[in-house]
Amino acid sequence: MPFLRSQAGRPSAIDLVFVSLMSISILLAAYTGGMEAITQASVDSAKSAVELAVGLIGIMALWLGLIRVLEAGGLMLTLAEWLKPLMIQLFPDVPPSHPAMGAMLLNISANMLGLGNAATPFGLKAMAELDKLNPLPGTATNAMCLFLVINTSSVALFPLGVIGVRAAAGSTLPAAIWIPTFLATTVSTVLGISVSAWLGQRDQNYAKLSFQPFLQTSEIKEKSIKINSLIETERNSNFEHLLYSPGLLSRFFSWGCFGAFLGAILYRATNSSNLGEFIRQEFISHWLLPALILLIVVYGIGRGVKVYEAVTEGAKQGFDIAIRIIPFLVTILVAIGMFRASGAMDKVIHVLSPYTNWIGLPVDVLPMALLRPLSGNGAFALMTEAIERDPNSYSAFVSSIIMGSTETTFYVLAVYFGAIGITNIRHGLVAALLADTSGILSACLFARIFWSS
Repeated sequence: MPFLRSQAGRPSAIDLVFVSLMSISILLAAYTGGMEAITQASVDSAKSAVELAVGLIGIMALWLGLIRVLEAGGLMLTLAEWLKPLMIQLFPDVPPSHPAMGAMLLNISANMLGLGNAATPFGLKAMAELDKLNPLPGTATNAMCLFLVINTSSVALFPLGVIGVRAAAGSTLPAAIWIPTFLATTVSTVLGISVSAWLGQRDQNYAKLSFQPFLQTSEIKEKSIKINSLIETERNSNFEHLLYSPGLLSRFFSWGCFGAFLGAILYRATNSSNLGEFIRQEFISHWLLPALILLIVVYGIGRGVKVYEAVTEGAKQGFDIAIRIIPFLVTILVAIGMFRASGAMDKVIHVLSPYTNWIGLPVDVLPMALLRPLSGNGAFALMTEAIERDPNSYSAFVSSIIMGSTETTFYVLAVYFGAIGITNIRHGLVAALLADTSGILSACLFARIFWSS
């Protein structure tokens, strides 16, 4: 089947993007003599995609294993209960006590803290749980689309990676991007949520297919039966094989580790010559991720979870997911690589560059802004180049804010939807790209406001 079709019989948005990238790349290369370049790019991109997926295996296994500790300890449902008013408003189609709620919360929290490596496994877990509530096989639900948009535009409290690059390059104010990045991501998140909710409500075809039983095919009915069974299993699931009765010693050890870690923070802070530098350069940059791991472990011990068994059990799921996303990564990264190698990206930049001054976007930052939704590594490389060229320049300042205010939308879409076999992405791509666009425009606006030469 040449195209993966939507419920209406038309190619889905991701099909159109993929076919457009491939067709434009090959045809342009044929006329300009660049066939050798795109041939090499197709091979290199395919290799890079597999290497990327393989590289994700370890981190996915680790974090999905730690998620199992939280599940067994009961934190997922507890967190969902705490945030029930907000989550019910944002995700009315997801039961308040469903495990998807906890996984989405952890993903959003990790993104806000700049813990991208931790956010991806949480996000994949959330998508897998949301798929159990999906009445249409292969079609994204409103909740999935909204979660994707929040993921690509989530509020950034700590853009740690970008601040680190600026500090390493010798920027006099490496953390100056903090507030403008926070404001830009706030704007993009609010707009993304609004657009996604509006488009979801307008999609009458999806509503009919989702909620009118007489329109369902036998395949959808089978899926519905399976979903009901999975929901009931999840509702009645227990982790008795991963639990024991925690005694006083377990609780003492758990609270003792937590107190000792707080003591270490106070010790390092009081012995630091500059408290502000310790917080910015050491604590925010290097302590947050180990702190999260320690908190999960001691939480598990305090709740009577067999931590090692829980981590290894959850890690198996991470390994399986990392293997499943390889075909999706290969497909989208090859298309992007060929598009760049053909020179099409340069031509797009040439056409758009006269208009960039209108929004305060330097011409030399435009390639990075255009590449950001397509390739995170490529955009990061362009940002790093701008910063190293002149770490205190306006171009470096703008590119840093854009990098922290936007996401690799097509990568997130391919990984999150690909992991659960979604082929009809509905309004997910449109809403995510609008959120990205608003993030770029907001980054330019707040860069002008906060820039001081």
